[in-house]
Amino acid sequence: MRYNPHAYQSRAVGHIIGHPYCALFLDMGLGKTVITLTALKELMNDYLESDKILVIAPLSVARNSWASEALKWDHTSDMRFSLIIGGVREREKAMASDAPVHVINRDNVVWLVSALKDRMWPYDTVVVDESSSFKNPQSKRFKALRSVRPYIRRMVLLTGTPSPNGLMDLWSQAYLLDLGKRLGRTLTSYRDRFFSPGRRNGAVVYDWRLKKGSEEMIPRLLSDICLSMKANDYLELPPSIVSPVTIGLDESEMRAYKDFEREQLMTCADGGEIEALTAAALANKLCQFSGGAVYDTEGGWHEVSRAKLDALADLVEGANGQPVLVYYAYRHELERIMATLKGYGPEEFRGEPETLKRWNKGMIRVMVCHPASVAYGLNMQSGGHIIVWYSLTWSLELYLQANARLLRQGQTKPVLIYRLSCIGTIDTRIASILEGKDDCQEALLKEIRMMREELKT
Repeated sequence: MRYNPHAYQSRAVGHIIGHPYCALFLDMGLGKTVITLTALKELMNDYLESDKILVIAPLSVARNSWASEALKWDHTSDMRFSLIIGGVREREKAMASDAPVHVINRDNVVWLVSALKDRMWPYDTVVVDESSSFKNPQSKRFKALRSVRPYIRRMVLLTGTPSPNGLMDLWSQAYLLDLGKRLGRTLTSYRDRFFSPGRRNGAVVYDWRLKKGSEEMIPRLLSDICLSMKANDYLELPPSIVSPVTIGLDESEMRAYKDFEREQLMTCADGGEIEALTAAALANKLCQFSGGAVYDTEGGWHEVSRAKLDALADLVEGANGQPVLVYYAYRHELERIMATLKGYGPEEFRGEPETLKRWNKGMIRVMVCHPASVAYGLNMQSGGHIIVWYSLTWSLELYLQANARLLRQGQTKPVLIYRLSCIGTIDTRIASILEGKDDCQEALLKEIRMMREELKT
């Protein structure tokens, strides 16, 4: 396929080439993979600045997206890739390949750095796809990448959600770009400069609040190396329609839910006992309850309601044969969904390329998956336009990314997003939290776009 870039894509390519250490905060669907591939090809062949490239990505994206995306386009179809995934022997063999581009899943970054510790770091250029997965400075993957950062001559961070839980998430990503030049060399210095302690218990601080002016200052400091673009500004995407589907538990189920919420102990109809010892455990159990079953301490589950399953079956039937993508949260939900929808030939998706191809050809009527297995980089818009969230995720990033599998370039129909919610349960709380977190995310991206426009003038 011939690549005819949009003006914004050419601008993004120029941003990568013109900035050895940079980030693209591009909304889902703007084509950040082909943008980056185009820049990498030019850096290798035209500028002779990149010789050995490492792409770090979520597993499904590492397996399904980078090499296949390059093959789609005439100008990148000759790029050679080696996928460092699988068992240790497979990884070692792939790592020894002379292909100029190596792709590794983010969970194997620690292994890679350790495997190369007695050798010279070979990758002069590193691309981190979905860089927000490195937002935790205490994570092993961040520490491993930080240890080799001095040997990297070019670094590109890619994400549509740089700060899914607030501006505190930015420090580690910015550090990978400039070694602390803009936001500080340590998380502590960043926190002290831009935040004040919020709720606390003695020396333990539970949350940090932005100091006056920090919300504007942080994007300003990053605006020269970070390019932010929103899909609504550059693409004419079909509309997305979010439809909450409210479900009423029957009287006995609602009473059991409220008793469990209050007492943190429940005896199930089948005799099993469920106990939640902490607030976090209780929230988790209440989420399970709204989904219709709860795990015990032995890993078994006990069904407490079929209300959501019945609502899901009604939605699938009402789709009149159109493909439906169903997101679940717990394994017991998957098992029960597959059994309930057996007559529709449901298939589970765990990142397999063949299943993805069959979905995009319209050969799967109901595909059931965990949002984490599809959240990043996969093109699924050819297979359907209906999403059902059987249970919502607490993560705004996961929610937005999962919806963007269908709401992206190439989608020709309005995307229908159904969110199943049991009235009077934790479902409504999760929905409100997701909507609240979006404010900070949008503010950051808006500020960076404004700052870049100021820099241009």
